[in-house]
Amino acid sequence: MTATALIYDGTFEGLLCAAFEVYAFKLQGVKLHAGNCYSSAFFEDVISVITDEKRASRVLKGLRERLSPMGIQRLYTAHLAGIAGEDHNLLGYIRHVFDSAVNIEEDYGNKYVVRVSELVRMMRREKHRMEAFVRFQQLGDGTYYAAVEPDFNVLPLLIRHFKSRYADQKWIIYDIKRKYGLYYDLHDTQFIEMDFADANMPGNVIAAFSEEEGIYQQLWKCYFHSVNIASRKNTRLHVRHIPKRYWKHLTEKI
Repeated sequence: MTATALIYDGTFEGLLCAAFEVYAFKLQGVKLHAGNCYSSAFFEDVISVITDEKRASRVLKGLRERLSPMGIQRLYTAHLAGIAGEDHNLLGYIRHVFDSAVNIEEDYGNKYVVRVSELVRMMRREKHRMEAFVRFQQLGDGTYYAAVEPDFNVLPLLIRHFKSRYADQKWIIYDIKRKYGLYYDLHDTQFIEMDFADANMPGNVIAAFSEEEGIYQQLWKCYFHSVNIASRKNTRLHVRHIPKRYWKHLTEKI
């Protein structure tokens, strides 16, 4: 039997359209890959999935009839992680949903259900870390800016927390690794991309800081050192709660 490689654009809508292709053409032995380029084996058929809103909506409607709202959210969160090689597992999860007569959300005997659950846990851990470790710095125009480098694509999951907590100030949280960010203008939150051609790197925008921000940073550093009692130092515990990869974006660590 000839295997089939499905190539999609990496979006959630594209994933749903890939599932549509599987059932519309009764495909077997399917492997799903994200991206434009794929080197196929000679025994594989390669199909490029066209992302179509109507097809995606049909598949999403079917999922909603078989999964709880939380189940849909978990699938979306798992896909949002953007981990290479996981596309096939996500498609397997969707196929398991449609091929089963009952709700599969608690079917932990199925490898796809287990993997989606693992991805969701990884995303939630990274989300909570970002909520705890983001440090804003005030720019010259009054906007607060924070550069982050999360392991996974968690920015969309941070909107509710930061919009609620910092509702009275404009802010930007920029994902250096994925080159996009969130911008809150006191009313709405939108995804943005920025041109850092005039700066060395997106995490270094000191030249744009307001004069007062330097004072606030120094006060924060003094506070951190005043509560850091040397005799009670526990480096292992400290690193476990604040992994070193976050340190360069924490004011008290600079």
